[in-house]
Amino acid sequence: MKLLLDENLSDRIVPQIADLYPESVHVKTLAFIHSDDVLIWEYTKANHFVISKDSDFHQRSLLYGYPPKFIYLCVGNCSTSKIVQVLRDN
Repeated sequence: MKLLLDENLSDRIVPQIADLYPESVHVKTLAFIHSDDVLIWEYTKANHFVISKDSDFHQRSLLYGYPPKFIYLCVGNCSTSKIVQVLRDN
């Protein structure tokens, strides 16, 4: 599984999860910072990524369904290391 981490997550997460989620990227790497959610949604669907974190994508997934797959990390404000731990543990 490869993740596309949205701008609400640190881009420093990607190298820390690369062994479990190869080919994962951050929206910053793809120059999608401050991009419309529709653009990110369509890119994710076309390139077989799984989206994470943003509640807007959660709403979109309820409206449009699969694909793409969506992981909603409902962890509130927490450290990058906590996000890494959640992704590594699950």
